Amino acid sequence: MVKKPAPLHQKPRNKWAIIGLWAGLAVLAFVIWFWRPITSYASTGAAIGAHVACSCRYIGGRELGDCRKDFEPGMGLVVLSEDAEEKSITARFPFLATHTARFRAGAGCVMDAWQD
Repeated sequence: MVKKPAPLHQKPRNKWAIIGLWAGLAVLAFVIWFWRPITSYASTGAAIGAHVACSCRYIGGRELGDCRKDFEPGMGLVVLSEDAEEKSITARFPFLATHTARFRAGAGCVMDAWQD
């Protein structure tokens, strides 16, 4: 039995699939290239958010929701949670960073050790 040679002219692919593939590769390359700065900004934002919110809540005596007013521009993605029993505030930058600050009498708000 004789095999047929492959056709010289292939059926053209869907142009939107090709555009989507290239766009996806461009986004992936962007994230890989800027991964270190992205995670650094996320970690810094979460740490600052935890410390500012802890100071606002336990030193200033304000409600946690009101403490977001003290955030710098660009910190909109930082999510805060409170553990009233431990007197701590945890700030999260979704999927990238989490930091906690605890109120200690006489020392103020102290950050937990960073985990790299």
